[in-house]
Amino acid sequence: MKLGVVFPQTEIGADAAAVRRYATAVEAMGYDYLLAFEHVVGANPERPGPWQRGYNVHSMFHEPMVLFGYLAGLTSRVEFATGILILPQRQTVLVAKQAAEVDLLSGGRLRLGVGVGWNSAEYVALGQSFETRGRRQAEQVVLLRKLWTERLVDFEGRYDHVPDAGIYPQPIQRPIPVWFGGGSDATLRRMARLGDGWMPNYLPLDEMAERLRVLRGLIVDAGRNPGTFGVDVRIDTSRTGEAEWPVTLERLADVGITHVCVNTMNSGLSLDEHLDAAVRFRETALRVIGAAAASATRLATPTEL
Repeated sequence: MKLGVVFPQTEIGADAAAVRRYATAVEAMGYDYLLAFEHVVGANPERPGPWQRGYNVHSMFHEPMVLFGYLAGLTSRVEFATGILILPQRQTVLVAKQAAEVDLLSGGRLRLGVGVGWNSAEYVALGQSFETRGRRQAEQVVLLRKLWTERLVDFEGRYDHVPDAGIYPQPIQRPIPVWFGGGSDATLRRMARLGDGWMPNYLPLDEMAERLRVLRGLIVDAGRNPGTFGVDVRIDTSRTGEAEWPVTLERLADVGITHVCVNTMNSGLSLDEHLDAAVRFRETALRVIGAAAASATRLATPTEL
């Protein structure tokens, strides 16, 4: 099980020194990856409607591709994951170019989590269709992989057209891993065909285990091996208290979760408090993982008579 942290987008502020300090600290702690959410624009919460979603124009979000490009030069080992990049509101070829550059500059440390999002205001602001976002996402993933692995691409899709062209330089990872966010039936079918992993939204553990069972069946139906398919689950400290971390981690290990990241946002923490919580979470996770490994070893060792 790999361990990650969610970059505290909405609370870290706009000081580049704080961003640098956070990323270098979590790498020094031994975390495997840093995951960043994204929103390009936020809506006015006073607009007619009213706007009652979790994020708005007053919520700070650093742009993940630029953020990762900056952090690539400040770190040497920690991996970067978008969790998630709202792919259909962006130009596919530009995403391919940006992701390839981040992967190159970081030495192959990028994992691209993609989703369709929920914020129609962003789609309008970026000039894209909110209604076709699911269908477009599936086509985009196919084109991304072509651009990352083929020197010249001749692609004629419903939403994108590439007339015998390509990106250069290409990424170190060919292709960059693409993981899907969300959890609707349509999204599960799409990721079973096209994805390398799943980044589920927050779900109760029993519900998530059931959705994972369905997904693994769909992966088999698609002629693929579910054993090579990753699952990245987020533990939100605003929902799951520190006393609950051990049993939550144990249950996640039991159902074969490959990645777990801790999200300390929305708890009103300072930068030092975010880092302190990350230290405590990793210590807890290592104890749980170590105990599980020891138990598995005992069960696999024949009892001496």
